Amino acid sequence: MSDLATSRGSAPLYFGMRGDRIAVSILFLMNGFLVGSWAPKIPVLMARLGITESVMGLLILVFGLGSIVIMPIFGTLTARSGSAPILKLAALIVLPLLPLISLAPELVTTAIVVFAFGGFIGGMDVAMNTNAVEVEKRMGRAIMSSCHGFWSLGGLLGASIGGLLLGSIGEFGHSVAVTIIAAIITLPVLPLIAQDQPTAEARASTPLRFPSLPLPYLVGTMALFSMIPEGAILDWSAVYLQRDHGASIELASFGFAAFSATMAIMRFAGDAIRQRLGAVLTLRVCGCFALTGMILASVAPTPELVITGFAIAGIGISNMVPIAFSAAGNLPGVPPGIGLSIVTVTGYSGILVAPSAIGFIAEHTGFSPVLLGTAGLILVTLAFSSLARYANFRAEH
Repeated sequence: MSDLATSRGSAPLYFGMRGDRIAVSILFLMNGFLVGSWAPKIPVLMARLGITESVMGLLILVFGLGSIVIMPIFGTLTARSGSAPILKLAALIVLPLLPLISLAPELVTTAIVVFAFGGFIGGMDVAMNTNAVEVEKRMGRAIMSSCHGFWSLGGLLGASIGGLLLGSIGEFGHSVAVTIIAAIITLPVLPLIAQDQPTAEARASTPLRFPSLPLPYLVGTMALFSMIPEGAILDWSAVYLQRDHGASIELASFGFAAFSATMAIMRFAGDAIRQRLGAVLTLRVCGCFALTGMILASVAPTPELVITGFAIAGIGISNMVPIAFSAAGNLPGVPPGIGLSIVTVTGYSGILVAPSAIGFIAEHTGFSPVLLGTAGLILVTLAFSSLARYANFRAEH
């Protein structure tokens, strides 16, 4: 890096780009890369441990419970200490956990490491979203959609190379290679993270109290029903393609990869699209794409068409969650940090906890009816779409 300069907020520039913007983007990328690497690992893990979809559903539930338990803790730590030190801590802890999952010899130890992996992935998620809000304030413009775009790009890379690595060097070799790649891209940017300073009241406060106003919970519901389909694709697309459509592990890994690819592209375009169309119309158009894609994936007769459906769903789901997050930070009468905490925990329960129920149901019904049911949840998000107006930076509430 060279040509150091300063910009608004005294942030250093590297090749004309803000250091804090680079750092938070890379950390979103790394988080998504690790989660994307987890997705194609699930069928291999099931085979190694000799477990059914129901038991795997319990492991996925453990992953989600880890996040749900640790995310509020990290939210409070972030409010008291600032997002920068907490984000660094979470990033360093989460790096070696995939190899530890691969080394776990039986179900109980695997569950313990999966709990830690889900927990610190979730804790890192809270801290990096909070840090992204801080960078938005310093830059004076929205970056949330593109930050989530970097997460989706990471998921694409993790899922795409995951099937190839698992097929060539095995489960442990895959996890070591993924960890090395994640460390190489993460460690150099940790010093560039935006240093946000919490207020004296936040440092001394007791755990944050949730407001009685319904708005943050309604926005959280929007995020929840947008993320349940995403969680279904993340955790079960590879199994669905293998079990129901006879796809190879290499082809099956492209289900989540296709979803992540279209999601990443649309998220990088999302801030500009929202500026042109407004958050409400953007959310409604995205919801229609998501609904169409999930229906196609659930009824398609071939794996190629299923993957196409996942790709269309990625176009739709791409900006639904970032809009909900932006709205959460701009709700009238609700402090931004409180609104974001509620929506983050509520929304991510859809991607972390709900897929475990999908495993139980799918073992008895198959995945097709379950995926069709998740498509119906998108209708709820569309019903609440007028709340997206709070995501408009210049909207008058």
